[in-house]
Amino acid sequence: MKINKTDFSEVLEITVLPVMDSRGFFVRTYDKEIFAKYKIGHTWVQENKSLTKKAGTIRGLHFQFPPFTEAKLVSVLNGKIFDVILDLRSGSDTFGQYYSTVISKENNKSLIVPRGFAHGFCSLEDNTEVCYKVDNYYHPQSEGGIVWDDSTINIQWPIDNPIISSKDKNLFTFRDFVLNHNSIKLKD
Repeated sequence: MKINKTDFSEVLEITVLPVMDSRGFFVRTYDKEIFAKYKIGHTWVQENKSLTKKAGTIRGLHFQFPPFTEAKLVSVLNGKIFDVILDLRSGSDTFGQYYSTVISKENNKSLIVPRGFAHGFCSLEDNTEVCYKVDNYYHPQSEGGIVWDDSTINIQWPIDNPIISSKDKNLFTFRDFVLNHNSIKLKD
């Protein structure tokens, strides 16, 4: 397991290293001791899986307001995604900036998304399955989101005309989020 830091505090890319033989492969996707060395101490309470049937579909950018913020460990079981996170954390040096990476079945990469980030992705292949662990329970009344095509964030998505749900088309702009909520204040 290889863990790489990014320019965003607490955002880590994890690449797992499969052991291959004639039967297929074995890979460890989570190791509490290795994670602890990188100060990844989340207690995962739910695991979710999504199937996106068509390439060019964007889901997100979703988050939950305190006290229901959640960290995520995002992986791809089948297919490929362009994964995006947006820093909404109060006092963060990277507040209002986004980080993106490609996660696929082939590259064996996962992403640690800390609490206080909005998260979304664009499917790059048909029938893409995304799996993510979360460290807090889903709370529908605390749901929030930033619209995928916000011009102030200017995410460089790999597609111009995505498939997107009506719910995701009507999320906050970043400006409205800041005006109404300022930022996401996390407990120390």
